[in-house]
Amino acid sequence: MYRGAALGLVAVFSLAACGGGDSDSNPLTDSSKDSGDGKSLVVGSANFPENQLLAEIYAEALEAKGLKVTRKFDIGAREVYYDQVVKGGIQVFPEYNGALLATAVDKTSTATGTEKINAELKKKLPSSVEILDSAEAQDKDSVTVTAATAKKYDLKTLADLKPVAGKWTIGAGSEFKTRTQGWVGLKKTYGVEFGKFQPLDAGAQSTLLKLLNSNKVQAANIYTTDPAIVEDKLVVLEDPKNLFSSQNVTPLVHKSALDDTGKAALNAVSAKLTTQDLLDMMKKLVNDKEDAATVAKEWLTKAGLAS
Repeated sequence: MYRGAALGLVAVFSLAACGGGDSDSNPLTDSSKDSGDGKSLVVGSANFPENQLLAEIYAEALEAKGLKVTRKFDIGAREVYYDQVVKGGIQVFPEYNGALLATAVDKTSTATGTEKINAELKKKLPSSVEILDSAEAQDKDSVTVTAATAKKYDLKTLADLKPVAGKWTIGAGSEFKTRTQGWVGLKKTYGVEFGKFQPLDAGAQSTLLKLLNSNKVQAANIYTTDPAIVEDKLVVLEDPKNLFSSQNVTPLVHKSALDDTGKAALNAVSAKLTTQDLLDMMKKLVNDKEDAATVAKEWLTKAGLAS
């Protein structure tokens, strides 16, 4: 994800997934707080609301087990935060496994399924960090178009873009331009090369949606848990060659910082979190403008992970 991404929404969404924000409001940054001291676990997030929400869920789950937490949200793209986790400046981070592998750990990897991706991560991650259990929940990068565009050009899959992309502009987070799960992979895997690229910060998904719906960009990298896909009747183009790999929400942690209690708390989150949960929470966050800490607490309570 842009997370991957980058997996931003109005959100999401990096993803293959991100760096800096724009004028779009960020309800998650406002809810972030420092609840610890020098001995606190530092929980970080990328700069898009879904990832910040996940970080808040992790933080509250750890606090529910009596652990102290310092929140360091809205850091930026994986290119910015990954080294901080490896070095221990950030100790807990909600990641997306496929994007983590393809953009930070092994850019040559062709693994696509959850099990294969996680096996490679466990083998290839630096010795200072590890992944914990992956959630069923996924938020993938996509190339998305409006329903009108899809109908006019008979677009169903990414391959269908090849005859028309050269005259079009695609909008995406700036890192999409250099990632295999992005501009580079579209050309290599599908022979698709857009005429122009419109870069935006991952936190500017509402701006990206406006550009797409007004046809100022003809395609956009939208995260698949963005509520706007359903509400605006957008069309996510199918990816039969699995350019965008599995993107399960997965805790990335600095080994020396987290004890068994902390690991168990995060694994319990992964055991409960579904893609539908992400969709439901993002609707509350983005559409209903609910506070991120409240949304996180509601989910944790419903899942039996907080009281």
